[in-house]
Amino acid sequence: MKKIEAIIKPFKLEEVKDALHEVGIQGMTVSEVKGFGRQKGHTEIYRGAEYTVDFLPKLKLDLVVADNQLSTAVQAIIRGAKTGKIGDGKIFVSGVEEVIRIRTEERGEQAV
Repeated sequence: MKKIEAIIKPFKLEEVKDALHEVGIQGMTVSEVKGFGRQKGHTEIYRGAEYTVDFLPKLKLDLVVADNQLSTAVQAIIRGAKTGKIGDGKIFVSGVEEVIRIRTEERGEQAV
């Protein structure tokens, strides 16, 4: 099993969720986060004073998929999140040793 962590622009959430649903992936956790990469924030003017906004609002999606769903899930996230402009985000993939569904105590891929 693999854990996918995706950092995306907030307004792309519905498109990513729909793209994942189309390929049969339903469960995910969404967190509001702030950060910056190459985008390095931007400058704004408030009450006549200029200041830099370093940390931009983003969403972090966490989902665990079976190994055979990894490529499909990653492509769905890219399809839903991509604008072609700087700041589209990143996808991180890591291994998952065990998953346990608390309610039924199912383990492994059945718990996903």
